[in-house]
This record gives sequence, C-alpha cells and structure tokens, in this order.
Amino acid sequence: MPRLDQRGIGEILRAAIYLIARLWFRGVFYGRTLRGRRPHSLNLIPEDNWPGSPDRGLELVIGQFRFLNHSITAEELASGKTDAGPAWQSEYHSFDWLRDIRAVGTENARIQARMHLTDWVSANQKWHPVSWRPDVMARRLSNWLTYAEFVSVGAEEDFAELFLGSVARQARHLRRSGRFVPNGLDRMLVTKALIYLSLCLPNSIRFLPRQLKIVTRMSRQQILADGGHIERSPVSQIQAMRNMIDIRSVLNASLIEVPEALQQAIERATPMLQLFRHGDGGLALFNGSTEGEPWLIDVILSKSEVSKTALASAPNTCFERVAANRTLLIADSGAPSITGAGAHAGALSFEMSVGKQRVIVNCGAYTGRDKTWQIAQRATAAHSTLVVEDRNSAEILGDGRIDARGISVKTERLEDGGNTWINMSHNGYTSSFGIVHHRRIYIDASGFDIRGEDTLDGLGDHKFAIRFHLHPTIKASLVKDGASVLLRLPDKSGWRMHCSGGIANLQESIYLGDGQDTKRTEQIVISGASKQGAAQVKWALSKLTGK
Repeated sequence: MPRLDQRGIGEILRAAIYLIARLWFRGVFYGRTLRGRRPHSLNLIPEDNWPGSPDRGLELVIGQFRFLNHSITAEELASGKTDAGPAWQSEYHSFDWLRDIRAVGTENARIQARMHLTDWVSANQKWHPVSWRPDVMARRLSNWLTYAEFVSVGAEEDFAELFLGSVARQARHLRRSGRFVPNGLDRMLVTKALIYLSLCLPNSIRFLPRQLKIVTRMSRQQILADGGHIERSPVSQIQAMRNMIDIRSVLNASLIEVPEALQQAIERATPMLQLFRHGDGGLALFNGSTEGEPWLIDVILSKSEVSKTALASAPNTCFERVAANRTLLIADSGAPSITGAGAHAGALSFEMSVGKQRVIVNCGAYTGRDKTWQIAQRATAAHSTLVVEDRNSAEILGDGRIDARGISVKTERLEDGGNTWINMSHNGYTSSFGIVHHRRIYIDASGFDIRGEDTLDGLGDHKFAIRFHLHPTIKASLVKDGASVLLRLPDKSGWRMHCSGGIANLQESIYLGDGQDTKRTEQIVISGASKQGAAQVKWALSKLTGK
C-alpha cells in the first residue's frame, strides 16, 4: 500500500478533528458562543457576476422549490415533513436560487425572497449537519451578501436586524468550522465566503490577510500547471472558475490588490475549460459532469478576461483533445482523482462529436437521490472504454470516494501533418487480474478516419467488453457480418464502425446529459476474451462518402 504524504496525513487529521468538533457544535451551549455585536450595515455589496433564470425564479416566487428533479413546496418545508435527501437540502440551504428570484424583476419577487429568507432564519437557529455544513454555509453567506440590497429594499427595520444578526452569527461559526474543510472545491467556497465577510462586515478587515494567503496557496494547489482543477471534472472546472472570478471581482471592487497566483490560476484555467467543450458548446461527460448550459460557459469565459484557445493536451490534469475539421475527440488519459467524491472509474474513455452533434459519449452523472444510480453512472461500464470481467478499473468506496491508489496511467501524443496518435495505458486491472489495458487512437487530418486499438497484456483468460455509448440522437444499425455498425447522425450523414478481434453487438444504454432525466439510447459493444492474458481488438470509425 502506498504511503500517505504529509498532505494526506494532514487531511485525515483535519477530518478527525472536525468529527470531534461536531460534538461541540451540536451541544446545548454552543449557540451561546456565537453571540456578539450585530452590524447595522454592510461596507460593501459584492457584484453578482452570473445571470439567473426567470423561469426558475417564478416557481420559487410561488413557493415551489425544485432541485435535482424533485419538487417540495414552502408549506412542506415549514412543516418539516419532507423526503428531501442531503443533496436536495444542500441546494435549498445554499440559497443559490436567490439569483433566479432576482431575475424575475418584480416587487413581489423581492417580497417572496425576503419571506423565504426570514422563514429560513426562524427554522435554522441551531447547528444542523447539512444546513450548517461549511460548504453549504459558505454558499449561503456569499449569496446573502450578494443579494443583501435586493432583499432589503423596502423592508422593515426588524428584517435588517434579523438578517444582519444571522449573517454575523453564521460568520463566527464559519470562521471556526471552515478550517476543517478538505482541499478541493469546498475549501474554495469557504475561502470566498470568508473574503466576502472580511470586506462586507464592519470591523472584519483584520481577517482578510490570512484569507489572501490561503487564496494564494489554494490557487497553486487546486489549479494545476496545465490549468485543470485537481478534481479532474469539467463541472468542477466551471465552479472553480466562477469562484476565482468572484474573488477577483470583490477584491477589485474593494481596491485591494488581487494576488498574482489567483490571476495566474484564472489565466491557466480558461483554456482548460475550453478543452472540455464539445461543438454544441456544452461540456464533455467525465467525472460527475453534466453538459451544463452553453450560454453560462460563454459568460464564464467572457468574465475570465482571458483570450486563449482551447488546450490540445493537458498532461497534469490528464486529458487529450483532438480537433480535426468538424470532428472532435476528448479522451480521459488519467487516473481518478482522490480529491472530492465525484470521480468516475472511466480511465481511457473518450467522447466524440461532429460539429454540434454528439456521437460517442459517456453515460453522464446522476444527481438524484438514488444511490444505486449514482454508483452505476460512475462505473467503468458507463463509459466508452474497455471493461474486464464487468469490473471497475478503480474501486468505488462506500463513502463515495474512489480508491485510485497504485493506479498509473501513461500517455503519449504524436502529431504529424495534421494526423494525431494518442497512446494510453492504465494498470487499474493489474491488482485484480494481472492485466494492463493499452488503448491507441488515431485521427487523420480530415477528421473522417478514426482508428483504435485496444490491447490487453498480462495473465490469465478473461472476458472483456469494449463499450461505445451513443448519444440518443444517433441511429445505429448492426450489419449482418457482426463486425460493422452503421451510424446515422441528426444531419443525415453516415458513419461506419468496423472491428476485428471481437464480436460487435448493439445493446441498450442510458444517457443522463443533464444529470436528472434518463434518456434511452444504445451502445456498441465489442466482446471477446483474452487468452493467456493477451487480446487485441482493432476498430475504426469512418465517415461514409456522399452521406
């Protein structure tokens, strides 16, 4: 078993101390320690950099809270009789939805937002494992400060007392609990909130120097040298960029020098975000990501104020992108991240699109409450890659994290005259079966000729399946020879997949591009078995001429 480095030991100690601290937080006397002076005003209102959805806002105005494809009314929330799981509760308690109510733009929307906030304060005076969780509280405080003016205009004085008193009380708690948050996006959320509090609350500027030091360290630790976030997820890339842009924005508004490391991290992260985009403007589906909203990605790239094109190769975050004519291929060339709890066992998987049409995809992420679905979407079989004996290439642990210890992925990229070769291998099956998976992909300069070679090298005889999940808009038909599949794209163009070294079949699959709505689709599955640890399958995707 690999040894833990000092950072890993530190994270374990941090988590252990937080478990002990939770006993104190839930104690009957803890609330008294949060008492203190209530501010009478705010020094600053942070700029809201991100547009909301009026349609979602209208639902919220009438008391309909819909998150993760599950709706609960304000009356049900007030009664405490709901079936909301922790993920749904996190969305509700974060108050990210204030942005949508403000987008409605009416006085009634303002009044309803104020009522929702007042109800929340009345119902959440004591510590709760979800509503007072550091990352959730950080999101809530950042949103409350950003929309403080929106909810306060025209309010009675007693609302200001309740609102600012709750902000101050939560700030005292977050300054304590935030130090226990592990490295990753949650720590970035907490740091942003603490910077907001330092600048917005009177007599709090003394807390800022420490947070600026944390921002500098965090920018270097979380945004890798190639610009990717350490969680290796396109959606994490978006969230990290939004948080960094928000921090830069509030510092600029306060006439405080932006840490150089933060600005450099934004500059690195921007072309990496572009690497993850398909031709339709949405995100590739790796490691818990959904397609996202292309218009929002455009806003993020604009707000970054960085003019750089998409990366082709990300050797630190471990992704490869090949754009040839209208064809685009994005491949996962890395081991799962041990940071965060959303990594998938999808080593060497890839996605392919032609123009705005997604063709080969991964199955996506499930953001609902069903744990079985969550695990299924993270499995190797839910990705366009090779699976041995229907086992995952990395173990998904009971706490949601992934065991990537000892997994090594090697990548080599070669280019010549516009043609590209990507050679990858991983040893995720070595501990279980003594096998290494090698994948070689070639894309010619026209983008119309893609060839692949999947090889197993090791010990024993093992069944395998190479899966190519198809986007729901793709129509597939199996040729009688058992070695070819014809693909029809939405624009009526045709492609052909041919294979040797295995038997091709069409099987049912599912697609969760938005993380919530399950869409039926198909997958091409090339099946075979290794002999004495060896197997080789060759496959090719080619555009049909005149189609």
